[in-house]
Amino acid sequence: MIYPTRLAILAAVAGAPVTLLVALLVPGRWQVALAWPAALLIAVVADALTGAMPRAAKAGVKLPASASVGSQVEAVVQADVSGIAPGEVEIAISGDPLLTNDTEAGAWIALENGQGAAVLPLTAIRRGTARIERVWIRWKGRLGLVWKQRSFAANASVAILPDIRPVHDKGALLFQRYALHGLLTQFNRGDGTDFDALVEYRQGMDRRAIDWKQSARHLKLHAKEFRTERNNQIVFAVDAGRQMAEPVAGLTRLDRVVGAMLLNAWVALKLGDRVALHAFDSRPRIASGFVSGAGGFAELQRLAARIDYGAEESNYTFALTTLASQLNRRSLIVLFTEFTDLTSAEFMVRAAARLVETHLLLVVVLRDEELEGIVDKVPESADDVTRAVTASALLRDRLEVLVKLRHLGAHVIEAEYDRVGERLVAGYTDLKRRNLL
Repeated sequence: MIYPTRLAILAAVAGAPVTLLVALLVPGRWQVALAWPAALLIAVVADALTGAMPRAAKAGVKLPASASVGSQVEAVVQADVSGIAPGEVEIAISGDPLLTNDTEAGAWIALENGQGAAVLPLTAIRRGTARIERVWIRWKGRLGLVWKQRSFAANASVAILPDIRPVHDKGALLFQRYALHGLLTQFNRGDGTDFDALVEYRQGMDRRAIDWKQSARHLKLHAKEFRTERNNQIVFAVDAGRQMAEPVAGLTRLDRVVGAMLLNAWVALKLGDRVALHAFDSRPRIASGFVSGAGGFAELQRLAARIDYGAEESNYTFALTTLASQLNRRSLIVLFTEFTDLTSAEFMVRAAARLVETHLLLVVVLRDEELEGIVDKVPESADDVTRAVTASALLRDRLEVLVKLRHLGAHVIEAEYDRVGERLVAGYTDLKRRNLL
């Protein structure tokens, strides 16, 4: 494809008044008025016919095999122009809903011997398989009057997976926090519920742990030492409904909590617990079995990548009742959710009331920093006052629901989006330390 540049169009427009003026002042020689557009037309045709033609160009794009949601994806675009190649070409690629182009415009590539490459930074904003279907290449003629353009089918794709960077960045640090100075040993022994060993009684030990029969046999006080129970069942119930698809700082709430879930799952597997995943919106979508050991983390990551963005309202009654029917022993259920109206929240509270009768429930929600910002902002107009009052009412309803959950016996974590993983791990380890599982 060959079409005029902005310079050619401006030149044609600029010559129109001169042509009209000559035709009016010298009517007998009106043919002179055609000199400018004729000369411009000849220059455009000459610029189009000289130099490399569009059919001499080739272009392509390469993407990495996979990337984490929220991370930057480097798309490597390549250009090859044979013959009398221009000094530089412009490359553009097709868009995808899962990717955002950080530059918006195309990339200019300087050619050396007719070849060149450049990197287009893209940002993965949602999970799934992102595809780039086409790539365009264009360059200006030698006179700058025409664009020469050609497009190619790219068929490049990248799998956007859940973000496990917190596992790499924070997982080892959080786990090491309990391992340093023998804290992991203390965490596993002494205050648990599983019998570990019979030891000689020492000052400071719980007197209720004294084994009087064994003490009489050994003529010395002996006490039972316990260790923290392992092999607990942890179920991550992820709400994938419509409200979880809302963006928070560029990523959806769902992607934020999935990253926190994987971080907690990694720590739980390291501590010897069994982990399962349950995702739902209007009905249960994913219901996995329990996995254990470090090798089970890959299975959880694969299942987390399958959690789709729902467009329907969450049915807490259906999802949590189905989950409870699949559990045959007391488990820790970590519910990741979000609510904005009291009607849906009331259904969640009723479903939670049935769960806490048998299981330990931990509810995780992200702080609504947008509403808090509206409330804290100094109003400058009547509209600002109206927004602040409305936001304050929504936050008050939200607090009311969280208080109801706490009164039922559920544990609640309300954290900032960038600290939810760390807060969740801290809450989980605290529950284990207190032997509530």
